[in-house]
Amino acid sequence: MTDWVKKAEDQEVTKLVDQLQIQSDENAFAIRNNSSVYDLPATKNDEESEPDVADPAETSLLIKILGKGLVNTKLSLDVQQKNPNSPLHSVKTFEALNLKTELLKGIYAMGFNTPSKIQETALPTLLADPPQNMIAQSQSGTGKTAAFVLAMLSRVNVNLNHPQVLCLSPTYELAIQTGEVAARMGQYCPDIKLRFAVRGEEVDRNKKITEHILIGTPGKMLDWGYKFRLFDMKKISVFVLDEADVMIATQGHHDQCIRIHKMLNPHCQMLFFSATYDREVMDFAQLIVTEPTIIRLNREQESLDNIKQYYVKCKNEDGKYNAIQNIYGCISIGQAIIFCHTRRTAAWLASKMTMDGHSVAVLSGDLTVDQRLSVLDRFRSGLEKVLITTNVLSRGIDIEQVTIVVNFDLPVDIRGNADCETYLHRIGRTGRFGKSGIAINLVSGEKCMAVCRAIEKHFKKDIQVLNTDSADDIEKIGN
Repeated sequence: MTDWVKKAEDQEVTKLVDQLQIQSDENAFAIRNNSSVYDLPATKNDEESEPDVADPAETSLLIKILGKGLVNTKLSLDVQQKNPNSPLHSVKTFEALNLKTELLKGIYAMGFNTPSKIQETALPTLLADPPQNMIAQSQSGTGKTAAFVLAMLSRVNVNLNHPQVLCLSPTYELAIQTGEVAARMGQYCPDIKLRFAVRGEEVDRNKKITEHILIGTPGKMLDWGYKFRLFDMKKISVFVLDEADVMIATQGHHDQCIRIHKMLNPHCQMLFFSATYDREVMDFAQLIVTEPTIIRLNREQESLDNIKQYYVKCKNEDGKYNAIQNIYGCISIGQAIIFCHTRRTAAWLASKMTMDGHSVAVLSGDLTVDQRLSVLDRFRSGLEKVLITTNVLSRGIDIEQVTIVVNFDLPVDIRGNADCETYLHRIGRTGRFGKSGIAINLVSGEKCMAVCRAIEKHFKKDIQVLNTDSADDIEKIGN
């Protein structure tokens, strides 16, 4: 597995950051590691003036790479059994699973000491004999990938030299991340052979594939298994479909997954994972998985009790900027995140704050994943104190030092109505880890005030007015 480990490690955040050299072109602002430089963009087709949205595949990849160990989720699990023969119990130790010694060593070498909440419940079903099908909802960082990789490695019969496990990911980068987990967990199992089925991986079409586990994207897997007949789909014993919600959002992948599924043995163990479970995802799951055990997270109700919320009346964008300047002049702020609606506003604000001596980083949708990693890495380490971002900041990324969140623009949906879910996500970046936080909403005009009132009504929490022309009022919020 040496080559696998090397290829997977090429994706690690440290190397991505070290190799980063982001240069501006004539139509984009620049971010340089040794100094913050922001030039207002000359927009093409007003692209920077459109609302900035997150790409689901890039979001998932960011969370995976930035994850620093397991998230200790407090969410309760809802388990539904469709198959009465499924084992409905949980485990508190990895030893209780009766794993091979080599796999147990691999788990401990990765830093897993005890199962996470998801793993406690999912692993007995994943490893059951006879195999059981599963549909599971799990946020990134909860140990979901390690759980299904453990099932993949456990099912391999090393005496059979043909593919036995297929694992589908929606993108090259996400497949590499899963491969990294598999390589590390299986590092003491030299007889288990793994292979990537992703772009750039070529095969001898005159020879059958002999590796036990294939991890890759649907198109490449379909080529190898169906078009070139390099392995027998009927001999696959475990089929894993990861990041199903991202898969649906990626053009063509939905149909490719269904085509692969139709070629599998009906006794193949089907494992289906998704971070979200809307109707579209559930319909997809029911096409893939029969008689599953379903594990779902009960919807999280993030508490706003430890976040003090304020709004500031402003005349225009310059007035909003003056409010930020007054706040910074009166209270000590550790690190702040400022949310804007568009890339253009983010670039304009970054330019002004940089000229006024603030150490600023910008995170927006026109940056690649490795560029975003660099920005977040520098902000997390304190090299920049202000992060100006759009809605691309991932829900799964927590930065402990953030003490204040500013909504330069309040979040609205495509109809201009209050987007309460996004608001909750945004101000939830502060008040994390049991600490208190501050959220400040900059309001200009009657429409914006109506949005603020709608948010206040939705959460049944007061949003107090703040006069940023009064140093005394500002100092009170910092106490």
